[in-house]
Amino acid sequence: MQPKFSIQILSLVAIFALLLCSCAERQTFAREDDLADFFDKKDVTIVVIDSGLGGLSILGDAAERMKKEKVFQNVHFVFFNALFSNEGGYNSLKTRDQKLRIFDSALDSLKGKYAPDLILIGCNTLSVLYEDTRFSWHSVIPAVGIVGAGVDLIAQNLKAHPESKVILYGTQTTVSEDTYTQELEKKGFLPERIVSQACPELVSYIEKGYDSDETEMLILAYVDEALQKLGDPDPELYVSFNCTHYGYSMDLWERAFENLGVKPRAFLNPNFRMNDFLFPSPYKERYKKTEISIRAVSMVEIADEKIRSIGRWLEELSPQTADALRDYTYDPELFEWKRFLSVER
Repeated sequence: MQPKFSIQILSLVAIFALLLCSCAERQTFAREDDLADFFDKKDVTIVVIDSGLGGLSILGDAAERMKKEKVFQNVHFVFFNALFSNEGGYNSLKTRDQKLRIFDSALDSLKGKYAPDLILIGCNTLSVLYEDTRFSWHSVIPAVGIVGAGVDLIAQNLKAHPESKVILYGTQTTVSEDTYTQELEKKGFLPERIVSQACPELVSYIEKGYDSDETEMLILAYVDEALQKLGDPDPELYVSFNCTHYGYSMDLWERAFENLGVKPRAFLNPNFRMNDFLFPSPYKERYKKTEISIRAVSMVEIADEKIRSIGRWLEELSPQTADALRDYTYDPELFEWKRFLSVER
């Protein structure tokens, strides 16, 4: 007869293995089996969440492509601005725990108010936090973050040109979390091929004026700082935008590198690549027409100068998205946040 204690040990080992599998599954957000039910629907609600206005470019691209590809009969887009204070956002918080608690609160509110069929995390700062939120552990709503698209885009280009290097530009949280570098190292890329550059305050400047002189000066400073870290720039240099806002100012980035005598092989912006999974070939043109509705909601007031700046850029991509920004809903009670500032997990 098998000893009783060995059966108990085997049971514990089995439980531990299940826990490991559970943790491993959380390393990617939405899997193919998560999305099967999503694509079986004819009417869907897609919420794009961001801690600012960068994710509007992702929503605008998705909305316009939906009209052409006709994957669904009706698509209801909601832009959920998870910025909780105009005095400082997630990057200004003192601890990671505070970021997670407030993001969790925003996700719970998003679920309760809009019952989405899919969540697009159109923000690098929030994407690198998502897997550690309590919401992600229990939610059955498929969620897709932009980091995966960004890592794949960088890896594709570094692999194609083995002598190349990349500069990763992002917010303080994105850079300090080091997710991009870690994921690229897992894919076999040496850390010396990767330079990370945090860009404090750049999001705010871009929102106020994506093509302003002040924004241009700040971008030039961050380009110069990153190039100094790089040393002698290799001609095979890629520049990666790992904040969804940065692509708004593409002309200024190109000019900054040109002024410093460097011509990158390419600027890598994953904002639109992130949406590719929404248009699988078997589902294209299932319907004669796709009706699109877009609304934007924010718990902070969006200044007129920001609406003019980002709205002007969006007008060329998606006039309907630009209109949604101009007609956004201001909801100061959108989700709780103040009580989490002094609480530790």
